[in-house]
Amino acid sequence: MGAANTAAMPPTRMTWTELVDSVRESGQYATRAEAESVTRIVLSAFGGHVVGDERVDLARRLPVEAARLVASQIPVSRQLTAAQFVESVAFRVLGATPATARWDVSSVLSVLPRAVGDDLVDRILKQLPPGYALLFGRAQLTPAA
Repeated sequence: MGAANTAAMPPTRMTWTELVDSVRESGQYATRAEAESVTRIVLSAFGGHVVGDERVDLARRLPVEAARLVASQIPVSRQLTAAQFVESVAFRVLGATPATARWDVSSVLSVLPRAVGDDLVDRILKQLPPGYALLFGRAQLTPAA
């Protein structure tokens, strides 16, 4: 296996505990329980927006608990913009504002590249409307005209 392959996919599957701990660190949550709750809510909301081979690969690469959250969602009939997605998460988190929901979403989605690999995140971003890259902690690149 060459260096390019090892960069594409994480060497080992992250555990649920490692995923939640990464979210806790990323979002600076006070407790593990808070980080776990946010992780569950965001992955459940996100699950319906990933379709096709990317959805299958995402479920394969995530910890089993996270894979179930993603795979159990019915694919959405209409893609939400990044702002609408954040708003939908705000409705699911008790006491959330758009700003805190954006923090929660970014805290979870920004750890996905470490969990599932940059290659898969790139593929997922290609099927989502503009604006999602920022939620993953990436610059929103636009093709040159």
